[in-house]
Amino acid sequence: MNGSKLLKTKVDGSGYKIRFIAEQLGLTYQGFVNKINDIAKFRANEIAILCDLLKISDDERNAIFFDQYVDGQSTNNERSE
Repeated sequence: MNGSKLLKTKVDGSGYKIRFIAEQLGLTYQGFVNKINDIAKFRANEIAILCDLLKISDDERNAIFFDQYVDGQSTNNERSE
């Protein structure tokens, strides 16, 4: 499932109306719709608010917002000392 679909699933399952979520983010209805449809990008503060509001876990957050930027390889845990 791509990030946009996963986010839509979280929004649908939240019980909140899109307009309410948009207001919490300081966006218009259309502005939020553009972001969940990948027409515009979310800002860091909007991601933080969404994660809190929709109870999005760290793993879900990464899959929704950052999956296209992460190749699944870790450098922090694989350092040789």
